[in-house]
Amino acid sequence: MPRLALYTLAVCVLAIAAAVVSFARGSWLGIVWILIAGISSNMAWYYLRKARADRESTGAEG
Repeated sequence: MPRLALYTLAVCVLAIAAAVVSFARGSWLGIVWILIAGISSNMAWYYLRKARADRESTGAEG
């Protein structure tokens, strides 16, 4: 798993935890954390798919 994908996945998990804590305390700031979790989740998928495509393209060439 690529390093950037792991970092963005960690950010996603932490953002979800922060959203849960925010909503549990009655704060609407959790909405921002949910948006950050969504963006970081998309970034993690992007880096995973990019690494897979890079592996397949180097395997086909070599």
